[in-house]
Amino acid sequence: MANSKNKVKYGLRDVYYAKAAFDDDTGDVTYDELVHIPSAVSLSLDPEGENEPWYADNGIFIVLGSNQGYTGSIEVALLPESFYIDILHEEKDSNGVMAEVSDAEIEHFALTFRFEGDKHKVLHVLYNCTCSRPAMESSTVEDSKEPQTDTLDLTVSPLANGYVKAKTSESTPDSVYNSWFTQVYEPQGTAEDETAEEDTENANG
Repeated sequence: MANSKNKVKYGLRDVYYAKAAFDDDTGDVTYDELVHIPSAVSLSLDPEGENEPWYADNGIFIVLGSNQGYTGSIEVALLPESFYIDILHEEKDSNGVMAEVSDAEIEHFALTFRFEGDKHKVLHVLYNCTCSRPAMESSTVEDSKEPQTDTLDLTVSPLANGYVKAKTSESTPDSVYNSWFTQVYEPQGTAEDETAEEDTENANG
């Protein structure tokens, strides 16, 4: 993917979710296997947080930013049954009937997806999502059939380690890019971190 830079982006596909489990003591997170949500229609997220100016010497000395994640929505043709069970905690009885439970706690989950581009497709992951229950709606069939969709209101919050999201770049190796949808990708440290570690090892002989 090196030297392959997009000029435009478009399209949404390959949406997957993975249920998240948090360690109450450390805040560390582990994820279940990724599960496909087919027929993605749209995704819209707005950043949360404010930039606050701090004044000194009769002017703005520094601007303090606050990243509180994102809020928005995702629209799909039809949510899979597994999402209702894994994330919304609906119950499926012995007759295959799905029942919604009033006191069910909605699970946190990661969301991965792909944006198309003119040169390469950019892969994304949101690490700590929560959602609303989808609305129930449909309508009678008239002269033409208009598909009804499922829409989830999303809240994307920072993890305890500060990470909110990640995406691939033109320098992402194929080994990482090609395995993006096999498990939730977690950042491995920066190039500067690796250089500092090598310098330390060399200094210690």
